[in-house]
Amino acid sequence: MKRTIVTLLPLLLWLALTAQAEVQEHLQEQYYDLQVASGQSLSRALNQASPIRQNGQIYHAYTRWQVQWKFWWREQRDGRCQIDLTRTQLNATITLPRLGGGDAQQRQRFEQYLGALREHELGHYRIGQAAAAEIDAALLQTPEYPSCAELQQQANRRANAILQRHAEQERQYDQQTGHGRSQGAWLTE
Repeated sequence: MKRTIVTLLPLLLWLALTAQAEVQEHLQEQYYDLQVASGQSLSRALNQASPIRQNGQIYHAYTRWQVQWKFWWREQRDGRCQIDLTRTQLNATITLPRLGGGDAQQRQRFEQYLGALREHELGHYRIGQAAAAEIDAALLQTPEYPSCAELQQQANRRANAILQRHAEQERQYDQQTGHGRSQGAWLTE
């Protein structure tokens, strides 16, 4: 048993000294109420009920994600700085409609639509996940800098560039899917 401890000690020491990362994710869904009368158009009812409006457009669902990061560094005697630990957090909220009323056919159609709508919004969330993971990895891979101030500036610059790239990916995702239309998130009525 003593031999195992001696063998593991250098490994544990090495692990403690290497840079460490941590990505935390928090996803929640929130709903707005949709009341539909029997025979009423689901599409029209959704357009009236939706609180999601951007650039003059009405949307039936929305995903908002935000990536926050922190990093800690080790400063050498000569002033050089290297990141030791990161903590990256992804917080996201998906807003979806919740149906009240309607007949059996409307409820069935709504459930199909809602499934496709949720899947589209999860695509936005996955882009946020990718951004968080890439930011965390980029921070850990930030090279050593001559000063901690320079390290901090360069690490934040890298993270913000990644955020911008993923924001553009979201725009492209909506464009390619027609805001979910090609994924089945479309009502013809």
